[in-house]
This record gives sequence, structure tokens and C-alpha cells, in this order.
Amino acid sequence: MIQHLINDIDEADFDVTRGGQVEIIGWLYQYYNTEPKEVAFKKRKYAETDIPAVTQLFTPDWIVKYMVENSLGRYWIDVLHARNDSRSEVEIAQAYHWQYYMPESQQNEQVSLKIIEAQKELTKVKLEDITLVDAAMGSGHVLVYAFDVFLQLYESEGYSKRDATENIIQYNLYGFDIDTRAFQLSYFALSMKAREYNRRFLTLELSPNVFDIPEYTDLSVQDFEDLITTDQQSSDITRLLNAFHDGNSYGSLIHFTDPIDFLEIESIIDTKPGEHQLSFESIELEEKKHKLKEIITVSKLLCRKYTVGVMNPPYMGSGKMNDVLSKYVKRHFTAGKADLFAAFMERLRMFVSANGYYAMITQHAWMFLSSFEKLRQSLTQDTLINMAHLGTRAFEEIGGEVVQSTAFVLKKQNLTEYVGTYERLIDFNSQDKKETAYLAAVRDQTVDYLYRTNQANFKKIPGSPIAYWVSNQLLHDFLVGIPLKNISPAQRGLTTGNNNLFIHDWWEVLFNHVDVSRSWRKNQTSKKKWFPYNKGGKNHKWFGNRELIVNYYNSGQEIAEFGKINKNSFGFQGKDYYFHSGITWSALTSASNTFRYSPQGSIFDSNKGPMLFSNDDSTIFSLLGFLNSKVTTLITKVLNPTLSLQNGDMDKLPIKKEIFDQNIEHVVRINVLLAQSDWNEYENSWDFKVHPLLLHIADDNLSIWYYSVVLTNRGAKNVPIFRLWGVK
Repeated sequence: MIQHLINDIDEADFDVTRGGQVEIIGWLYQYYNTEPKEVAFKKRKYAETDIPAVTQLFTPDWIVKYMVENSLGRYWIDVLHARNDSRSEVEIAQAYHWQYYMPESQQNEQVSLKIIEAQKELTKVKLEDITLVDAAMGSGHVLVYAFDVFLQLYESEGYSKRDATENIIQYNLYGFDIDTRAFQLSYFALSMKAREYNRRFLTLELSPNVFDIPEYTDLSVQDFEDLITTDQQSSDITRLLNAFHDGNSYGSLIHFTDPIDFLEIESIIDTKPGEHQLSFESIELEEKKHKLKEIITVSKLLCRKYTVGVMNPPYMGSGKMNDVLSKYVKRHFTAGKADLFAAFMERLRMFVSANGYYAMITQHAWMFLSSFEKLRQSLTQDTLINMAHLGTRAFEEIGGEVVQSTAFVLKKQNLTEYVGTYERLIDFNSQDKKETAYLAAVRDQTVDYLYRTNQANFKKIPGSPIAYWVSNQLLHDFLVGIPLKNISPAQRGLTTGNNNLFIHDWWEVLFNHVDVSRSWRKNQTSKKKWFPYNKGGKNHKWFGNRELIVNYYNSGQEIAEFGKINKNSFGFQGKDYYFHSGITWSALTSASNTFRYSPQGSIFDSNKGPMLFSNDDSTIFSLLGFLNSKVTTLITKVLNPTLSLQNGDMDKLPIKKEIFDQNIEHVVRINVLLAQSDWNEYENSWDFKVHPLLLHIADDNLSIWYYSVVLTNRGAKNVPIFRLWGVK
């Protein structure tokens, strides 16, 4: 770890005059979690103690500034405009040196009037009234920069740095975390920040409003039964203790749908033991009252509303959640239950008051995937002001194409026709380049990667993806086109429950046990054991990837028996379509999707080799032409720009009648024949006849060559086929 600190952290991160204080604290926290994170990642599900390590990721400094300036900064500009400040938002932002502040786009008259009407309520807002919460604060990066911004605001209102510091710590900043070490680092960072501007701060009776969410498993309502006087007190205490029994799993997701009478409970806690009543029991009760008081303190803050919310939420797919967390998220955050970051999107929205702002950086999956459609619908109750769509490599320490991020700012006000601003930074391939591109867009809003669109347009696309870059013509196509599901719905196929056992390359078994006939009726009654299987594969257009076979003996008898004995998940979805001709594709790809014709005789996979079918071959070939076009690539990236193209995405493709044309069908059939001929020229095709190089050898010389095929008999997985060439 020390070697990492020496080699991997830039020297500037230690420079307090350049913001190095928060940088080094954040990096120290991240490196502390490196080893626990590596251990936890190997687990099938994360234990409660794993959550801090696996969900912690240090937010790049520029993204923190983007979020804070465009939420807290934007709210303050609203306040100034409510006070009739004549300066534009650009002029105000420049006065405060907020270089990451993105001005809003021009709005229509109706939207502008609603904004002005809402601003009237801000005329009497004082700085002490403005609160900012980070619901998963980590090492306090967001809170420390928010401190700097608040300090600017107080100074502009005539406060001294000393008085401003006291107010910021006392009234403005709040943070929560489940990790005690994170809490300690945040507390330390804010205290040192306050000490920088108020030398007497450490002697004042002030503490930063940051909290380690408590967890007490040793408390029950019976511990306080001698003090409880009403059923309401008993009910409220029970609810509190149940919530914080698993506080280290739930964190700031804890909330209460019905109000709690904290005054009534606090009256119990404030009861002092009578004179001459000290005993082991009374001492133990006082300790329990102290724990309950801590729970109440945090609960009251979890129940209040804040002006601004800013956070980088923890990421954890539902499949990795432990049972306790999974049940809680499914019960309380149904729209965001697919991932922990989505649950926090719902939760942060709850924290924020009307006309306030909330800003986050999350994975971008919520913008497109069907599993987050309800979440998108709930967010459209608010207004998406700005988005920096980051894509991959937004974090230096995360490479590859898997983690794709987006940062955004929403206002807790419903402005249906609001035109938001979107910076498409996905094509800039490093953290630094994304920052540079964003700043360039702030200075010059005519750059070709800055988009402005009405968020009402998103509802014109099936599933309402946040497809801000879509042209008006494509929006029109979605409105007039026929959804593909109405013509040829995508079908899921077989789930074996054990692919290593039931799926092989065709050369791994005796070939006379494989049925590669073209008649699906024959296959249904075939006595053979192995059958062609579509399961994605490489990017072959028109035809190909016909290498896999599946054990479907006696209609999948062995799959069913194995699954029942070993309690494996298996299923025969789409069984009526097995062995029919159709269109298949590779569901998982980092490039554009490729679609292929699959002749009669194949079974298909449930996830990675789905298929489309039609009773009319003309329809199949016409659709195949459309699917392999650049237009479809464009549309699928709108519906789902992640690595996996889902059946639900396919069903939403808008189909226009113009694609059903005899000329198109004819060209597609030729393409399929050419691709099939190309596929069969190589040894991984079971229809291989002769190597193409031998076609150029004269007949009288060809006789000196012979050719044989050695097929392994149920050998190890991935054993290749050998075509042996020699001289007689």
C-alpha cells in the first residue's frame, strides 16, 4: 500500500494550497479499502462488513465541482435573481469563479414564467437556511468543496471568514455514511477546513454535522418499558430500533413512511434517575438511553428536508446484495431496486425540498435499461437541468468498457417543457480529456457534443430513455413506426442450468451423434443427442457462428433431470420455436450488433442467443436487411447503449413499411448465401468440404494430397478440430 501511495498519487495531491488536503484524505481512504475490496469482489454476495469497501470510489475533483456549482451555486443564483440582481447567471458564476457552472438554455415563455414564479418564494432566504446533504459522504470530498462555495457566499454577504466558518459547520453542511472510518475522515477534513479560517474553531463547542449511521442489535422496546407511558411511544421506539438494527446495511436509505413523534420519545430519554436509585440496572438503562438518543439524533436528520443534495452513491447490483439489504431495497425503493445507486437516486430525491436541487454521479444504466424505466418515470416529475454524460474511463482507476458513468443535476420542480443542456463526453477517452472537453463546452456552447433538448421528447421513445442526442426525424420515426414486437417479437430460448455440461463445440463429440439436418420436424423426433445451438458469438453478419451444439436428447430429458437433482435453474422458454428458421444475434458486444440468418434445425439460448421468427420468409429476410443497417445501429444505441442488447430493446425498434421491399429481400438473400459460402470455407463449419487454397491446385496434382478429419470424442472443453494434410 505504501508503494501505491508513493508511485500512484500525484505530488500536487499533497499540496494544501491547491486543495490537496481533501485529495490526500480521499486517496488514503481509497487505498485503505483496496485489499478488502479485492477479497469481497470474489464473493457471490456481499456481507454487511463488505459494503463500505466494495462501494467506495473516490470522486474526481472536477466532477465534485461540477455537481456542487450546478446545484448549490445554481440555487444561490436563483436567490439572487429573486432579490432582483440584474446580473446574468453567467456573470454571477464568473464573479464567484465557478468555472464548471453550465448556464441553462433559452426557455419558452411558459417555462420562464414558472421559473420566475417559483423564485418569488426565495426572496427571504438567508444563507443560514440553505442546507446541503451528502447521503454517502465517504471521506468528505463533496462536503469540503461545498464548504468552499458556502464561504464564498457568506463573504459576498459581508460575513467575516471566522463567522462564516461557524455558520457553515453549524447550519449548512450535513453528511452520512455507514463506515466509521469514512465518518472520522470527513469529520477531520471539515474540522481542518474550519480551522483554516477560524483558528479558535477547535476550542468552540461545535462539531461538523456528519454522522456514522448507528447500528444496535442489543436494544429492544422492552428495555424501555418502565419509561413508556403510551402506545404511540412504544410503536415509535419499535420502528426506530427495527430500522437501526441493520443500520450498517441500510445507511441513509433509512426513512419512515409515517411520522415519528420525536418529542414524546425524547421526553423518555430526558428522564433522570431518582436520588439513591443508582444500581447496575439503572446504569445499564442510562447506557441504553444514550444509544437511543444517538438513534433519535440521526433519525431526525434523516427525516428532514434539505435545500440541496449532492452525492456519489454506492454501486451494487441487486444480485450482490445480502438478504437484509435486498429485502429492504425491494420494499422501500421499488423503482430503484435493480442497483443500490438507483435506490439512492430515489432516496436523495426524498431528502430535497421543493425548488431545491440534487446532483449525482452514477452508472448510466438507469438512462436506458428497462429495469430502470419506473425510476425514469419518477424522475420526470422533476426537471433535468444539466447532464455531463461521461461514458467509460471517467475514473482514472477504472479502465475498460464496463463501467459507464453520468453526472447530472435535477431541480425539484416540474417543468415539463424545460430544455435541458447535455454534454456528450463519451468519446473522450480519459478523465482529463473529459474535463477539458467539458470546460470547452462551458466557454463555447456551440461545440458539436453539447445538446439541448426538451425532456418531454424522451416520452416519445418507448421506455423513455434519456436519449438527449436523438434527432427530430428519429423521434418522428418512433411515433409513426410499428414496434418490432408487433411483427416479430424477440424470443428467449433454452436455459440449460449447466452450460459446461450441456453445451459443446461440435468437434468435441462423435459427429454421428450430432443432428445437423435442416428439417425441424425430423429434429423433434430425432434419436440423436446433440443439436445445433445459437448462443451469440463473434460479430458475423448475415450467417455464421454455427459451432455450438446442445444436449437436447429426448426433448431435453437430461437437462431437466440434472436440474431437478442439483436444484439448478433451467427452462425451455420459446419451445414452440425450437428448430425454426429465424434471425439470431449476439446480445453482448462492445461493437455494433450483428444479425444472422439461422436456418431450420437449431435451438437457441435464453440470454445470449435470442431469436426473431416469422411464418413468412420474406419478412425474415427484409427484417434482416434492416437490422444489419446503420440505422438499426443508431436506434439500438438510443434504446440501450450498454454492452448488452436486450429482447425488450429489440421489441421497441420502429419498423416502417418501406423495408418490406422485394429488391431489399433479394439483396439480403444474396448476402446470406455469400456469408454462408464464406463460413463453410473454414474448418470450424460442419459443412466444410475442401480448403479454399486447394481449389487453385490442378486436378492432376491434387491427387497427391489427401485429407482427413480427426474429431475428439467428448474431449475437454475448447479442444480444437485438427485437419491433417499430408503427402501419400
